[in-house]
Amino acid sequence: MYDDIVIGERERLGAYTFTAEAIIAFARNYDPQPFHLSEEGGKATHFGGLVASGWHTGSLWMRMRVEHSQRIAAERAAKGLPPQWNGPSGGFTNLKWPRPVRAGDTVTYYTEYVSKRPLASRPGWGIVFSLNTGENQHGELVFAFDGSVFVPL
Repeated sequence: MYDDIVIGERERLGAYTFTAEAIIAFARNYDPQPFHLSEEGGKATHFGGLVASGWHTGSLWMRMRVEHSQRIAAERAAKGLPPQWNGPSGGFTNLKWPRPVRAGDTVTYYTEYVSKRPLASRPGWGIVFSLNTGENQHGELVFAFDGSVFVPL
């Protein structure tokens, strides 16, 4: 809940290793650009080879966020605590993909809580702001956005 969120805390959500097969499958369905569909298609671009769609990297952040929340809920239930509830999202800004993600890259996803405040317009609710990132196996930033979520007080 709101009071459990510690400003400055950085949560490791999980990690995912991108494969050529997964990159291509996602691209076929959602982002069918040549550099996402084949190594050859990517060679003809500034990427120099196959790269994952930025939307693929973003979708994996969401998956890791949900799985992390499910783990926390299970831990709370095991201790007899009520479930932690977040949402809906208040939106996001500053979405960026500063480096390409390639087949074989393992991206580790994080959420860092940067601020929070009660909502004057909605008694009983607060809003939490976060920096959400993905880093490859070399510690290089490959994905980031600023997010917000409504939480009960």
